[in-house]
Amino acid sequence: MPKITYITHDSAEHIIDVQSGQTVMDGALSNNLKGIWAYCVGDCGCATCHVYVDEAWLAKTGEMSEKERDTLEYAFEAAPNSRLSCQIEISDALDGLIVRLPERQY
Repeated sequence: MPKITYITHDSAEHIIDVQSGQTVMDGALSNNLKGIWAYCVGDCGCATCHVYVDEAWLAKTGEMSEKERDTLEYAFEAAPNSRLSCQIEISDALDGLIVRLPERQY
């Protein structure tokens, strides 16, 4: 099972096993990780699951859809490496993925 490292805004690292086929958001919610709100429950409609993908992993997470790009306009302090965690599907190729959570989601 792929291991994903979630780093909260206070620099605490949480290494979580996330089953292939789930999303980065699912892994956070299943493990009660604070900082991912996911109000739209993965529908790519609210930007409350915003994360910063580590630069080394950005290309491996796949291309962003136009809907995700539009939704990220509402994210708090969006950056070039911002993604919605509901749109990153876990596979074995993402074992070791590192994502950082923003200080707040809105």
